[in-house]
Amino acid sequence: MKKLEIHGRTGDSTIVTGESLRNLTQYIPSEKAAIITDTNVRRLYLKDFPPGEVIEIGTGETLKTLDTVQGIYKKLVEIEADRSHFILGIGGGIVCDIAGFVASTFLRGVRFGLVPTTLLSQADAGVGGKNGVNYSGYKNMIGVFHQPECVLCDANLLRTLPEREVRCGLAEIVKHAAIADAELFSYLEGTYKRALALKAEVMERLVYDSLLIKSSIVSGDETEKGERRKLNFGHTFGHAIEKTTGLSHGEAVSIGMVIASALSVKKGLLPEGERQRIVELLENLRLPTWVRVDEKAVLDAIKRDKKRMGEALSFVLLHGIGTAVVEEMPLKELEDTVHQIRDQLISTVLENAITS
Repeated sequence: MKKLEIHGRTGDSTIVTGESLRNLTQYIPSEKAAIITDTNVRRLYLKDFPPGEVIEIGTGETLKTLDTVQGIYKKLVEIEADRSHFILGIGGGIVCDIAGFVASTFLRGVRFGLVPTTLLSQADAGVGGKNGVNYSGYKNMIGVFHQPECVLCDANLLRTLPEREVRCGLAEIVKHAAIADAELFSYLEGTYKRALALKAEVMERLVYDSLLIKSSIVSGDETEKGERRKLNFGHTFGHAIEKTTGLSHGEAVSIGMVIASALSVKKGLLPEGERQRIVELLENLRLPTWVRVDEKAVLDAIKRDKKRMGEALSFVLLHGIGTAVVEEMPLKELEDTVHQIRDQLISTVLENAITS
């Protein structure tokens, strides 16, 4: 078992890895808990939940809305929840985001903790204090920064994940390595087969090292004014692709990282050989590196990105694997990039088809 700490303006957060869901009562108040979870997690793990009122929200990204939040508020009022209650989210990134948002806004804020149950949420989404919901189809447009009191990561919960969910979580781990840890990137290159097989010793290192990167960044920049923006590597295009194609978050971010890497090469920041390493690793992890998109819809989604400031937005580039930089990118340049990279990727796909 290992622990990490985040010390933020909105509170301190203890992250525990290598611990069991069954021991959760050691880390949270044992009385007056309201547990938010989804249908699948409740079915699989209800017997291991701590005592408390269970609020089930179903599954799927379409539930990450204010309507779902309103339904949870209604349940909390019905059970006469007050400020002494502890909100506990047990589930993937959607559950963690919703539970954190509910806890941060109900009665102007109550204590809360999270048990992320997917690889993506253990390595990324469940940690850092970002809580929010989608609005009108746009990702995380409404939300707050508020640190969970405790985040417990139980590796045993990953065993019931579909393979696609594992791959999506690995995409976020690649992101962390690409922006901040060249050694972790190399380790993943050498162990990707064991990672896909969820080998315990590999997963423990990947999750812990990812959390170490994220907790360090968040502690220094909780509300995303500077350094924390680097965690958005691959996400500007990723969120747009996710919205317009139906790909999962991790799959879309994978393609977003490929695009951001190509743009980094174009700007003379990233050597072409390192871009190729990134693409190869993503492909080895069975993640997509190209998809046919509706360019107009993608560009419209990018223009509505919450990081936009006027006619530019903060965009994360790589200055070599393990080092990220944030630049203010004109929207016109991003639009040109969409067209150029589309042509490059189509050429590559056609070339591969001819030679294979």
